[in-house]
Amino acid sequence: MARNNFIIAIDGFSSCGKSTVAKALAKQLNFVFVDSGAMYRAVTLFFLRHKIDLQDTAAVLNALEQIQIDFVPHTEKTQLLLNGEDVSDEIRQMEVSASVSEVSAIKEVRTAMVAQQQKLGQLRDIVMDGRDIGTTVFPEADLKIFMTADPDVRAQRRYDELTAKGESISMEEVKANLAHRDHIDSTRSESPLRQAEDAVVLDNSDLTQEQQLTLVVDEYLKRKSL
Repeated sequence: MARNNFIIAIDGFSSCGKSTVAKALAKQLNFVFVDSGAMYRAVTLFFLRHKIDLQDTAAVLNALEQIQIDFVPHTEKTQLLLNGEDVSDEIRQMEVSASVSEVSAIKEVRTAMVAQQQKLGQLRDIVMDGRDIGTTVFPEADLKIFMTADPDVRAQRRYDELTAKGESISMEEVKANLAHRDHIDSTRSESPLRQAEDAVVLDNSDLTQEQQLTLVVDEYLKRKSL
């Protein structure tokens, strides 16, 4: 079915700055920003709070039926609501980071979240970032970006982010967490992290946020003029 909206999919590894670029891009183009990773983090937070056994399919399905996720735009940032509660900061804590890849790998979780994500992209111009947006959620996206960066650069960014929020954590723990997530994200059976054949690769190891945004906007303008 033909659609009139424009979809930009941004995929890549953890701590590559996907959300930062996606937010800035959505703001500049006046698109809706959808952080798919935050949706999986919200599910993970719910599972942790309710001590859901990830091996118990019935319990997982029952929990998913109780989860409602919404995005509410604000001047400073977009709030993520889990059943009406703003959990935007809580989902970024290390406890959630340590479990989100395992939760995201569950088939039932991905099926539920992909359905929600596809519904969000039916009518509006959107920028969505995640692991499988250009390959599974929106394989027909108008522009696909695959972001990557040197592992040490990613670890430093994540470490700075966590320590700025007051979390006590070592660089070794951060590196171990990123390596663990990369392995699970890339090897899971359900929608693994991989570069779409028609994606534009953006290695931002040595790029500023402004340079990254300029590159992506240029790619958007190329597609828009076709």
